[in-house]
Amino acid sequence: MFMVSKASKIRPAFLAIALAVAASMTCLTNQASADTVKPLNAAQIVAEMGAGWNLGNQLEANINGVPNETAWGQPAITQALIDKVKAAGFKSIRIPVSYLNNIGPGPDYKINSAWLNRVQQVTNYAYSRGLYVMINMHGDGYKSIGGSWLICDSSNQTAIKAKYQKVWQQIATRFQGYDQHLILESMNEEFDGQYGRPTQPCYSNINAYNQIFVDTVRKTGGNNGSRWLLVPGWNTNIDFTAGNYGFVLPTDRYRSTSIPSSEQRIMISVHYYSPWDFAGETTGTITQWGRGATNPAKRSTWGQEDYLDSQLKLMRDKFVTKGYPVVVGEYGSIDKSSFDSSNNRYRADFARAIAATAKKYGATTVYWDNGETGRYGFGLFNRRTLAVTQQGIINAIMSGVGAR
Repeated sequence: MFMVSKASKIRPAFLAIALAVAASMTCLTNQASADTVKPLNAAQIVAEMGAGWNLGNQLEANINGVPNETAWGQPAITQALIDKVKAAGFKSIRIPVSYLNNIGPGPDYKINSAWLNRVQQVTNYAYSRGLYVMINMHGDGYKSIGGSWLICDSSNQTAIKAKYQKVWQQIATRFQGYDQHLILESMNEEFDGQYGRPTQPCYSNINAYNQIFVDTVRKTGGNNGSRWLLVPGWNTNIDFTAGNYGFVLPTDRYRSTSIPSSEQRIMISVHYYSPWDFAGETTGTITQWGRGATNPAKRSTWGQEDYLDSQLKLMRDKFVTKGYPVVVGEYGSIDKSSFDSSNNRYRADFARAIAATAKKYGATTVYWDNGETGRYGFGLFNRRTLAVTQQGIINAIMSGVGAR
């Protein structure tokens, strides 16, 4: 998610705190030189990834277009935080990353080395613990922030695509020795900024970005020839990805010949925040969800269990049945307990239902945690004290995936 287009997900604190990137360089070395574990097929990778968690509002945060992990009010990321997340039962971590003005000028478009080192160090916090790790290009496609450039309706697509290729070439090269526990994601919620039907040529450019991403990563060699790659459709919207709105699956012509011809190595990314009046709207009107709601006036008129089921079934029918796993890369609902003391119970019901329905249809889920634990927050952990703040929601997620 993103702070301007989805302002309810974060409470930015504009603090200019220097990055802690002077850690031991031994933490920045590749953790594996070869993928010695047999690559997993679609069903196996989804089962292995289990319950996922987002390290939101950190490496995608920025000050005036310069990425800074503490820019939006969170403390510097630590190994202890990741260990706490793992101890809670999560098996996968998605790490949103923005590059923005940390990318130098063309034609090389060199990424600031200290920033790429920090991205790798945080990745290693999770990877070294045996967790599945997803890293992406998160905020570079939003018109509303300084330094954004991956703009699908810009007239300068030749330069944008050249820059995109060079940046992903550097990222993929840095991580080419990591095994299948690392998954690369091409971008985040890429669209024209208008919450309506997809437009052209914007959607065609999104498809082109995904194709450049797949080709570029594969060509860097090493384990990138066989690792799973994650791509979204228009704004990670289920209808606009699975329906007839213009999404085109990238071809995978440069993948390793060791991959059986009957198997895929591309995943599809979608997000789920429906109904928005429950999940993200910052009012106290809609605070309950699901068949267990006790007050009809506090429950949305749409987006209940039947809608959730139909949405994830649509993804199953369109992609999973063809061997392309689906990753619900973000989902969750904000804390409205200040309006309704029973709200956290319904937030847990919502999280459990999404995790369980995704599992039913062969998908995996990654809860959106923005680090905020008060009013309107998504946070499950206090990132300063490392205290668990929403054990009920964690229990619900684990119940949904069958871990408890």
